[in-house]
Amino acid sequence: MRIVEARVIVTCPGRNFVTLKIITDTGAYGVGDATLNGRELAVAAYLRDHVVPALIGRDPARIEDTWQYLYKGSYWRRGPVTMTAIAAVDTALWDLKGKVAGLPVYQLLGGRSRDGVTVYGHASGDTAEALLTDVSRFVAQGYRAVRVQAAVPGLPSVYGVGKPGETYEPASSAVPSEEVWDTALYLDVVPRVFADVRAEFGPALKLLHDAHHRLTPIEAARLGRSLEPYALTWLEDPVPAELQDGFRLIRQHTTTPLAVGEVFTTVWDCQQLITSQLIDYIRTTVVHAGGITHLRRIFDLAALYHVRSGSHGATDLSPICLAAALHVDLAIPNFGLQEYMPHSPETDAVFPHGYHFEGGYLHPSETPGLGVDIDEELAARYPYRPASLPVNRLTDGTLHSW
Repeated sequence: MRIVEARVIVTCPGRNFVTLKIITDTGAYGVGDATLNGRELAVAAYLRDHVVPALIGRDPARIEDTWQYLYKGSYWRRGPVTMTAIAAVDTALWDLKGKVAGLPVYQLLGGRSRDGVTVYGHASGDTAEALLTDVSRFVAQGYRAVRVQAAVPGLPSVYGVGKPGETYEPASSAVPSEEVWDTALYLDVVPRVFADVRAEFGPALKLLHDAHHRLTPIEAARLGRSLEPYALTWLEDPVPAELQDGFRLIRQHTTTPLAVGEVFTTVWDCQQLITSQLIDYIRTTVVHAGGITHLRRIFDLAALYHVRSGSHGATDLSPICLAAALHVDLAIPNFGLQEYMPHSPETDAVFPHGYHFEGGYLHPSETPGLGVDIDEELAARYPYRPASLPVNRLTDGTLHSW
């Protein structure tokens, strides 16, 4: 069996996605996600111009060799564009291997380590009442874990808080919009929000919060300590992770568990954080961390240091990526949580899939491969639409982490 074609498909059924479809001389094929939010066309060009020509004629069964070929062979290693492109190839090859073997991918990864994948939803509100109502919506659906994001009085918009009745989607304009940030206001309101949520829903519901890289280490330490009475499952992305020693300072001051990693692309990005036990959950994901092959390496390292998985799973990743994540989640021994934002009906139609939500758990498809596909004819009806993520400025105009 040889690879004879690889198609790069860009579509926008409500938001932009990039998909790689690898086809063999037998007609068997596999699909992989190549979406990088706000930089989709950079990955599409990298695939078309540099990766696809190198795939033609290769043996699709040699997944590890192909991964090493694309990683080491480019010389310019790592980075989100390169690793997202490699992930698309790797994921498509795993999908193809499962189809050829007649097995769902999780069986190729060692079989089940659990019956279902615990997922968390995104609750938010622009008032305390609206937030509690939104949390109760997820509880009623059977979710066992909920991420809580709240509006900050005095700020016109805050990451993670959508408009009432609308799905939150930050990539909304061709040119980045600008938002305003005030750390003092934020640190004042968040503990009060969690006091209300915990009082309303009791101790059993897992609660999470995303600071989205906006704090300094000492600010994050203060926030973590103030949230200790409410027993969060994790505080996500408290600081920008370029200075990883910052997590050491946070650890010295709070026992609130820490999660980070959705912007990491390789095991080397998180090696220090894991081996020094500075985090509790690693949030790397299939599409940005080099595919199933490399994500499994990260999680295997994490397992040695009592760090659990918590893969990113927002709607800026296609159903192909979510399906792949579920197969990994089901197989690894150190699974923690899986983020889950349901896609729009338009997206679900373009990417027909067999995974499903039931009783607080997501379950991957039992069909061979990943159990997800792309309807190319329908995808062609949704042309690419430029959309960028926002930027943040402090009240005095200083550019700040969004």
